[in-house]
Amino acid sequence: MLFLILSILCSVIVGVIFKITRKYNTHPTQIIAFNYIVALALCYFTFSPNLNEVDANAPWNIYIAIGILLPIVFLFLVASIKKVGIVKTDTAQRLSLFIPILAAWFIFKEEFNTYKIIGLLIGFLALLLILKKQPDTTENKWIYPAVVLVGFGVIDILFKQIALYTTLPYPTSLFVVFCIALAVAFLIAIYEIGAKKRKMDSKNILFGALVGIFNFGNILFYLKAHKAFAENPSTVFAGMNMGVIVLGSCVGLLFFKEKLSKINFIGIFLALIAIIFIVISQFK
Repeated sequence: MLFLILSILCSVIVGVIFKITRKYNTHPTQIIAFNYIVALALCYFTFSPNLNEVDANAPWNIYIAIGILLPIVFLFLVASIKKVGIVKTDTAQRLSLFIPILAAWFIFKEEFNTYKIIGLLIGFLALLLILKKQPDTTENKWIYPAVVLVGFGVIDILFKQIALYTTLPYPTSLFVVFCIALAVAFLIAIYEIGAKKRKMDSKNILFGALVGIFNFGNILFYLKAHKAFAENPSTVFAGMNMGVIVLGSCVGLLFFKEKLSKINFIGIFLALIAIIFIVISQFK
C-alpha cells in the first residue's frame, strides 16, 4: 500500500510543480525537456537496461509514436493546469482510462458486461459535467483537458502494446521511449529558443529536475505497487485513479483556491463512481 500512496503523491506533486511555475515566468518546453534528462538517468540507474538487446525487430513504430506524443501531451497538461486548474486536469487525465476501454470494445471486440457499460456511461456524463464551460467566460478552455484525456488514453493503449512485446524487458522499452521523448522535447525547445528568442534559464532546469524526479517516481512506485498486488491488480487500478482525483481535488481547492461549480463537483463525484463500476466489472 505504501508504493501506491507514493505513486499517487508523485503524480499530484507533478501538477503542483507546474502550478507553482506560473509565478516564476518559466518555459514549460524547457522544463519538460530537462524532466526527461532526469527521468532517463533515474531509469538507467534504477533498471540498468541492456540497450544491446534493442534491435531492428523492436516495435519502433510504437516507440516513436509514444516518444512524440509524450512531450506534446505533457505540454497540453501544463496548459490545462494553467487554464482550468489541477482539479479538472487530474480528473481528465484519470478519465483517460476510458479510451483504452473503448478501444478494447470497438477495435479488439472485447465483450463487455453490464458493470463496465454502466461505468462508461457514468464516466461520459462525468466528463461533460467536469468540462462544462462557465457561463461567464467565452474562452473554450475545455479543449486543454480534453486533449489531455484523449492523449493519455492513446499513450496508455500504446504502452499496453509494448507490454505485450515480451522479447524486451519493459524497463528497456521505457528507456528507449524516454530517449525519443527527450529528443522531441529538445527539438521543440530549440525551435522556441531560435524562433521565439526564448533564453535558456536555470530555473527551468531546476523545475525540470523536480518534475523528472516525481514523474519517474510515479512510474517506479506504480510498477512496484502492481508487483506487490500481483494477485489483485484492480486494487492498484482503482486506488491510483481515485487517489489522484481525490488528492488532486483537495490540493486544488484548499491550497490554490480553484473555483468549481456545483455541476463540476457532481462530475468529479460521478467520475469516482464510474471508476468503481469499472473495477467491479473486472471481477464479473
